[in-house]
Amino acid sequence: MRQITNTVLMVRPVAFRMNEETAVNNYFQADLQLKNEEVNKKAQTEFDAFVHKLQNVGVDVIVVNDKKELDTPDSIFPNNWISLHEDGSLALYPMFAENRRRERREEFLDVLEEKGFKIGDITDYTSAEEEGVFLEGTGSLILDRVNRKAYCALSARADEELLIEFCEDFEYTPIIFTAYQDVDGKRKPIYHTNVMMCVAENFAVICLDCIDDKKERKNVARHLKQDGKQIIEITQAQIHEFAGNMLQVQGKDKKYLVMSATAHKSLTPLQTKAIEKYCEILSADLTTIETCGGGSARCMMAEVFLPRS
Repeated sequence: MRQITNTVLMVRPVAFRMNEETAVNNYFQADLQLKNEEVNKKAQTEFDAFVHKLQNVGVDVIVVNDKKELDTPDSIFPNNWISLHEDGSLALYPMFAENRRRERREEFLDVLEEKGFKIGDITDYTSAEEEGVFLEGTGSLILDRVNRKAYCALSARADEELLIEFCEDFEYTPIIFTAYQDVDGKRKPIYHTNVMMCVAENFAVICLDCIDDKKERKNVARHLKQDGKQIIEITQAQIHEFAGNMLQVQGKDKKYLVMSATAHKSLTPLQTKAIEKYCEILSADLTTIETCGGGSARCMMAEVFLPRS
């Protein structure tokens, strides 16, 4: 079992903008007051530079182009609708925003097979959308693939029953909690687990202060420690700089913790040192994507663990 991979699937945007359908509960999104074409152009520039950085260190990046006619402003975040596993299985997930459901396209699977990956069982949870029930892939699920644990912060986009169903199907133990952020003086659930935590091979970056329930907080920390992960705590302010939205990947000869330049800048010298004990940091400027999309580096990469044929 591997926790990290050297292959990621990424989608180059053609209609990127602030998605009005997701803004209702993604409090990280903001309007840049720019024309949509301009926003998309800036996002493409950031995307291309990011892909280039990953490829430069030996990460295998499979880029699929989005289609303009689909009008899918958030297609740049494929990790929310698909997860790809080491035994050749994959899962397709139900999406909260209707315009995000159009991101699921069969041709992604064709591209993977053309690249020599073997696809076996497909578990499709998308019919849950009809009941208004959602679980948004590895946005909602932080998978400790080695220890078979799925960390999940419940929200409008992460349903508890569906999480448990996923865990039964894929043989994971669910670690369930609710994480909160301050919005206009109120505590509201954070929409995706992956903005407040990241599980790497030997460490976890997490904002434990977001978990208001003490029992839940202790339980999450206990599981991480039990599995030998060093806990690197970040603050609630750092979450708003996307410091929780990170992913560890395997490069040519080194491991990297991938994040945005904003997240990187927000880290304290102590946090940086703790991360660099295990791997190098790779960061890229994703300002437009973060501001309008409310997601960052981790959301842009769907990890490919499939076996090669």
